[in-house]
Amino acid sequence: MPGNPNEIKLVNNAMSNVTRRKIMNFLSTGDKSTEEVGGEVGKSMLDFHLKLLQQASLIEMGEGTVKLSEYGRNFLKEKEEKSMDKTADLSQVKSIDVTEVRQLLPCIADSSKFRVIANIAPPLGGTLKVFEPLFPRGKYSDKINALIIQKGEIITTIYGTGKVTMTMIKSEGEAKESLQNLKSTINDAIVKGVAPAPREKVRVEPMEIYKYLPQTNCGKCGEQSCYTFAIKLMSGEASLEKCTPLKESQYALNQEHLQVLTAYI
Repeated sequence: MPGNPNEIKLVNNAMSNVTRRKIMNFLSTGDKSTEEVGGEVGKSMLDFHLKLLQQASLIEMGEGTVKLSEYGRNFLKEKEEKSMDKTADLSQVKSIDVTEVRQLLPCIADSSKFRVIANIAPPLGGTLKVFEPLFPRGKYSDKINALIIQKGEIITTIYGTGKVTMTMIKSEGEAKESLQNLKSTINDAIVKGVAPAPREKVRVEPMEIYKYLPQTNCGKCGEQSCYTFAIKLMSGEASLEKCTPLKESQYALNQEHLQVLTAYI
């Protein structure tokens, strides 16, 4: 059973990917064939994902079959118990209101659209994290104490301080409508008193990441092509910072979308 730092690192790496977490949850219902696992999570990089889970002692593999190891079953059980312990009580949280839309500025990446800066009150502070499950493409960042939400081209960031930013907005009317929907979604959860249970994050495919890369195959990241770089991002073997062309102003929107997408990996 994993116990030393290197083994723990293998487990953390294995469970850092949404596809591998989905495989573990799928196996929790019983032993499966590799075909069944591929049908559930997709066959793209399946061998790679299974290999990492096996190296971490989370699964055992036989002749065309996959099952949770004893450690894997205990790991999921412990994770479930911790999740139940962290169920958020929102009974003391006050409903929010949009107090103002303070700025409507041209987007850097697309001058025909706008970047919006608004305010909500009262600030949600540290309780922001529990609202993450409300949004299919929502990701809470401990680093900046903010909830980042992607819906189509629009990226909304809610900070614990009450500040809200939105990109790729078509008009002030769309901004106000989006903010109103945001307010209603959060307040509905507050009225119920308990935030929804954590949910499995959306699955991100390498092609979705590749779509927002420069696609120049310049090799500055050390990889042969942008698609190879996308695969390395998916497996955690590369970081977004290695793609230096993304720092150019013409790729500002691409970088913003990629930062959201890679947060799900």
